[in-house]
Amino acid sequence: MNGSKRLLILSGLFTALMVLGARIKIPLTFIPITLQPFFVLLSGILLGPVYGAASQLAYLFLGLIGFPVFSNGGGLAYILQPSFGYLLGFPLASFIAGMIVHRGFSLSKVLPSVSVTRLIFANLAALLVIFIPGVLYLWFNLNFIVDKSLSFNGALYGGFLVFLPGDVIKMIGAILLYRALQPRLTFSTNIPTEQTATPSMARTESRFD
Repeated sequence: MNGSKRLLILSGLFTALMVLGARIKIPLTFIPITLQPFFVLLSGILLGPVYGAASQLAYLFLGLIGFPVFSNGGGLAYILQPSFGYLLGFPLASFIAGMIVHRGFSLSKVLPSVSVTRLIFANLAALLVIFIPGVLYLWFNLNFIVDKSLSFNGALYGGFLVFLPGDVIKMIGAILLYRALQPRLTFSTNIPTEQTATPSMARTESRFD
């Protein structure tokens, strides 16, 4: 199986994981806690900017055309939900994380070996890309659409600070999973000779052919 086909399959898997992540939730005052940020981060650092963002765009598309894949349903009317800003941040967050880890648009045959520092930076940048439109839209929605008075500091607390400890844990989990998969996961059977020089590495890669 070539790299593009394998990445398309993995993109579809992450779209499905986003649907699952929306179902595992803890309700809060404005926005529920879900597993979705974890899968957004993973989609970017594992699949790269193009396929990672594509998995998130597919998730948004399914929800906006009416499939109940979001945490509170689906359909075009969902753009009026206070949480819609976070959904808009998902594709861009995956794209940013993928760009930082994979260093561009090129399709890698294997996961690049990167430092923990770069992985932390990539995931922090992605989380900011989720939270910035999320908090701004939460404040705008409650004040001008739902007609509930909420200060910007209140939106910052209820839409960002309460999620920060849990999302740091999700970020650590994404980094640990990337480090575990990095020497094992390949996207193509045509791996260069220098990457299969040792017997142990060759046996590892053959399990993913």
